Amino acid sequence: MSDRILVGYDGSSPADSALEFAFEKFPDADVTALHVIQIPEGYWPAFEGPEVRPPVTEKAREHADDVLHTAREIAAEHDRELDTDVVAGQPDNRIVERAEDEGFDVIVVGSHGREGMSRILLGSVAENVVQRSPTPVIVVR
Repeated sequence: MSDRILVGYDGSSPADSALEFAFEKFPDADVTALHVIQIPEGYWPAFEGPEVRPPVTEKAREHADDVLHTAREIAAEHDRELDTDVVAGQPDNRIVERAEDEGFDVIVVGSHGREGMSRILLGSVAENVVQRSPTPVIVVR
């Protein structure tokens, strides 16, 4: 039985499906939706380190709050509680780190997100999470 589920959430249709899947397949689990404000790859080395928080604009934080508002609406439709959080960095890294650091039992992600063209099977974030995570990962299409 999975008690704690981490859902990588970017507001895309596959992310909505991933969140709905988590609610339906894990009816008794605590679910957390994590939105990652993506820092462009070329800037990331300046912010590496476990305690370093990359600067993000107020507009980026407002957008993240709007995205997670949609996640909370989905939770309400399923009559479920939902914890939400916003972090900044590389989405795949932050999702895996959060799952490891906080002892989540399962990660659920959409097959691809908003950014760029989707790949044939998996988006790059989903693919990297699957490859790097020691925690079981469910990819939802």
